[in-house]
Amino acid sequence: MKAPPFGYVKARELGQVFDLLEQHGDEAKILAGGQSLIPSLNLRLSRPTLLIDINAIADLQGIRETADTVVVGALTTHVALEKSPIISRHVQLLAAAMPHIAHPAIRNRGTIGGSLAFADPAAELPACATALDATFILRNRDQERRVKASEFFHGLFETDLKPGEILAAIEFPKATTSHRFAFSELARRHGDYAMIGLAAASPQLGMLRLAYFGVADRPVSAERAATHLIRDGAAGVEAACASLADDLESSGDLNAGPQTKLHLAAVLLRRALPALLPSA
Repeated sequence: MKAPPFGYVKARELGQVFDLLEQHGDEAKILAGGQSLIPSLNLRLSRPTLLIDINAIADLQGIRETADTVVVGALTTHVALEKSPIISRHVQLLAAAMPHIAHPAIRNRGTIGGSLAFADPAAELPACATALDATFILRNRDQERRVKASEFFHGLFETDLKPGEILAAIEFPKATTSHRFAFSELARRHGDYAMIGLAAASPQLGMLRLAYFGVADRPVSAERAATHLIRDGAAGVEAACASLADDLESSGDLNAGPQTKLHLAAVLLRRALPALLPSA
């Protein structure tokens, strides 16, 4: 299929982007990497009258360190994350997830901001951001707003972005020497969207975040399962797996029914344990 007719503007600075968003409202769409937007246009699932190309805006690009965080510009491509020594050194969970995202041609163009703002519940990066307790930096013409990943995803393709706002950057806490992580997913073919996946992070003793993707309309934190593992360690594995039914409440989808999803969730949790709990 072909996309419906639309206008196109290549914005040169953020002020121009905000002008266009104010003028066109919901009829405008932001174009970053376009790896999600362009297929939805061609399938006519999205019908904007204007595409605002933000790729020339330098303020939204790059990876930089602060004392305690790594700040990633929204226009940073997947391949840049995959090859970044800063990411591999300080945000290892993100580095582990990158090879699972689609194929090299997609990773060369797709952006972290585009993936997070699109909020596909089967995508890897929203779950990674949730497991890492990332902070999203949202900007409009007048101010900057900071939102935790756990509060950003509202539902299927729905986020906390308000009219006139864009996702400008994502702030990840730096891993400490005690940090542990695990990433795993199950897909019919490498590069396909996952049937189910798990992004897990243990940033310090007594803390564990288990963020599942592909089970609901947004990333889901398995808090009961994490509590069993924190309290009982490897001895709590069976109780943790049993509690996934309450944590995930999956209704199933075209890939698998709810019982299959729960079984696979337990499989991924068991696979993750040696990385998260060295004694497991």
